[in-house]
Amino acid sequence: MANPNIVAVTSIYGKTTYLTPSATTSVVLLPNAASSGTVMKINQIVASNVDGTNAVNVSVDIYSNGAVAQGSAPSGGTAYPIASTISVPADATLIVVDKTTAIYLEEGTSIAVTSGTASKISYSLSYELISAA
Repeated sequence: MANPNIVAVTSIYGKTTYLTPSATTSVVLLPNAASSGTVMKINQIVASNVDGTNAVNVSVDIYSNGAVAQGSAPSGGTAYPIASTISVPADATLIVVDKTTAIYLEEGTSIAVTSGTASKISYSLSYELISAA
């Protein structure tokens, strides 16, 4: 489970992923498998409340050893909070991470999200997929 040396980069692809969780339990937004040969530079995570009336709580975590498919429960490891139980007002957006606070998602880790109300928060995440293979 070694991360690639980003000095010897062979490719960088701009990517965006989206998810609106249908439950209130923690689910993976972006996984990076243990043997992916990539590191992901997270440029932006946005949580948008689509409920027109009520505020909804949002949590975003990095999981160690929790790289499973998007939408699945994290498979293990420890949750390290990026944002913990932040209330997003009705019809509002929370910028959890932007380019001024970018983070790297290493091999074998994942970013997971938890919404206080099912199907009321839509997450978008933009990142750079960096490979040195």
